[in-house]
Amino acid sequence: MASEKILAQKQEVIDEIKDRVQAANTIVLFDYRGITDSESKELRIKLRESNSDYKVYKNTLMARAFNDLGIDLNESLNGPSAFAYGEDQVAPIKVLSDFAKEHPALVLKVGIIDGEKADQAKLAEYATLPSREGLLTMLAGGMMAIPKDLAIALDLYSQQKEEN
Repeated sequence: MASEKILAQKQEVIDEIKDRVQAANTIVLFDYRGITDSESKELRIKLRESNSDYKVYKNTLMARAFNDLGIDLNESLNGPSAFAYGEDQVAPIKVLSDFAKEHPALVLKVGIIDGEKADQAKLAEYATLPSREGLLTMLAGGMMAIPKDLAIALDLYSQQKEEN
């Protein structure tokens, strides 16, 4: 039986995992076997650029934290697993997917996006979405097209009236 001190340390880690899960809009579990230390640092830098990060915890502690939160990811916690999290729904997924294209050793397992479980296919779908800034740019462009078209139509109408 583990000592009280060790149990307290494990409970602190479980509480830390639960806090990260509750604070994040997106979490992604991925297999990091075969990633070198320099590649790991590169991944961490890319994730931090998108206000995301990752951490490696023991699978048993992650399983206990997820079970305490009512999230069933036990089948995905086989083998080494890292835990990426972020406030943006798409940013950590895009960073991990792009990194996995360059480094095939990294494999996405499963994710939780706004409380919903996402398998590998769903994560791949999310990875193809434009970034938040890209979506806002598209929205602004679409919104600017309406007044521009109205201005052109009014100008053509006024030119037509002047000719008559």
